Amino acid sequence: MSDRQAGIGGTGEAAVAVNTKKVAVYVLVVFALYVIITDPAKAADYVQIGFQGISDAAGAVGDFMTWAANGGK
Repeated sequence: MSDRQAGIGGTGEAAVAVNTKKVAVYVLVVFALYVIITDPAKAADYVQIGFQGISDAAGAVGDFMTWAANGGK
């Protein structure tokens, strides 16, 4: 398979997907910077909410693993 057929070299669907991902990341970074600059207190609240969600998810995974290790009882 040639490089062109494999999508190597910046053409094809793979390149479009990569470019779309780059644009999405850029937009998210710009939005995050905008929120931080315009309202730092609200940005801190968003970070706290995010970490609380991660903590809750980790706790739920731990509870599931404990349940599974105990034979599902």
